[in-house]
Amino acid sequence: MSHTALARKYRPRRFSELVGQEHVAAGLKGAVAKNRVAHAYLLTGPRGVGKTTAARVLAMALNCGQRAADGEPCGACDDCNRIWSGSANLDVVEIDAASNRGVDDARDLRERAMYAASGPERHKVYIIDEAHMLTREAWNALLKILEEPPPRVVFVFATTEPQKIANAAGPVLSRVQRFDFRRIGLETIRARLAAVAKAEQLAADDDALVLLARVAAGGMRDALSLLDQSVAFGEGTLTVERVRTTLGLIADERFAELLAMVAERRVADVFPFVEELTAGGADLAEFVSGVGDTLRALLMRLVGAEATGLTETMRQALDREAERYVAGDVLRMLRLLQDAETAIRRSPNARLHVEALIVQWTLMDRTIELRELLDRKATSSAPAAPPSALSPPARERPPRPEPRAAAAEPRSVDRPTPPDLPSLQATWLQVVEDVGAKRPILKEALVASRPVALDDDLLTVELAAAHGSHWETLDRASASVVDAVRARTGQAVRLAFRALQAATQAPPAPTKRLDPVADKVERLARYRAKDPALDVLAESLDLELME
Repeated sequence: MSHTALARKYRPRRFSELVGQEHVAAGLKGAVAKNRVAHAYLLTGPRGVGKTTAARVLAMALNCGQRAADGEPCGACDDCNRIWSGSANLDVVEIDAASNRGVDDARDLRERAMYAASGPERHKVYIIDEAHMLTREAWNALLKILEEPPPRVVFVFATTEPQKIANAAGPVLSRVQRFDFRRIGLETIRARLAAVAKAEQLAADDDALVLLARVAAGGMRDALSLLDQSVAFGEGTLTVERVRTTLGLIADERFAELLAMVAERRVADVFPFVEELTAGGADLAEFVSGVGDTLRALLMRLVGAEATGLTETMRQALDREAERYVAGDVLRMLRLLQDAETAIRRSPNARLHVEALIVQWTLMDRTIELRELLDRKATSSAPAAPPSALSPPARERPPRPEPRAAAAEPRSVDRPTPPDLPSLQATWLQVVEDVGAKRPILKEALVASRPVALDDDLLTVELAAAHGSHWETLDRASASVVDAVRARTGQAVRLAFRALQAATQAPPAPTKRLDPVADKVERLARYRAKDPALDVLAESLDLELME
């Protein structure tokens, strides 16, 4: 006894059965009911969401002798059955543009369209699937008949790539009515699978149907095909384990294990974990996709959103691990995953990239730990000195700004040698070198600077051609410069910075040479300027950035 595939057996026969595409169904059914059917339609969207089915239902509605007043075909008469099944029909012709894409095929179609339908109340409907495969010449051959179509002739073009039609035949788009089909929601697919399973008297766990709906990725046809495949694989109730075995999917337990491993920083476990995946025949690209879904669900849980389409195993895993993660860390993990995903999918050695990614996650500093370090540093430090008040960048400054006091008082209680401007000027280059040895980014900011005035212990330093990030860097790290001055000269000063005055000759800037070290410093400066959080952490914890 032959078996009819579920995807075919439960294919919609009426507009009301187009699950998840109610906007398309309402538009087409209304056009039929009001006798306002266009001469050409373009149906676009992902595969398996109902484009060709909708075209057939439209053809059925236009040629059904028992059509309802609201435009619905009966779906049961001889005409409806022949059109629904794709059988030979004088008035409804389906063409695969992938194999009939040339100009001669288009001309033949144009000539056939000139013949009238088989009856006065009937329509000739031409359904062209994979329409983006038509050549530019074929579209040009159809353009005239689309501009002046014969009466009661309807063209329906279905495609997954409308942009290709726009590139090959832009004028065509203005001569058709376009309907965009959406991916069908996971819960909608699950409910449809449950209804089909009930109609077929198939016992299936809800989690198994959820998993099938998730794998179908928005396509109802794929979901029904996967259900058919999983049911045929074994006997008894359809379970999650049988679905995973049938489709070769990775168990949710592995994703839960990964979350625990990263949270506990078990770096040594990364390699045997990936080894088990590959030994079990897992597709690492599929694994990465599943990891992305898991991290997304975890992020949603952490920010208070509702994650749908989860199995009970995954819900329990998220409940366990949510307390050990914060949203910022999960977001960083997702960004790292996004950066590595292309290499994982394309590289012949995907395993190496997966291992490196997970190791990077396990070694990644946590937001909570960084916050604790900052809190400890704040509570253990001496009372904060007056904050540095650095002048703004030159482009934001008035023509002749007055310097303002900056930087903290020296950390030592005793006051060393009184400040002396000539000695400070004489040793300034050495001070800059001392600072640069520990903080290269500060050297970059100070490399073309010089002391120009001393008022009591307030030393004014003039900067040549400083940009915005230099001012911000000096504002946060001027205490390091004060310490270097005291260590080199024994003098205690406060600092004020100002841009080079128009009448002042700037000290000659060093000639820029092809220096790998300087080039690296410049790149790191750019990174810090782009990421304020990174800059704050580097300055607060006195970290050295590595590429």
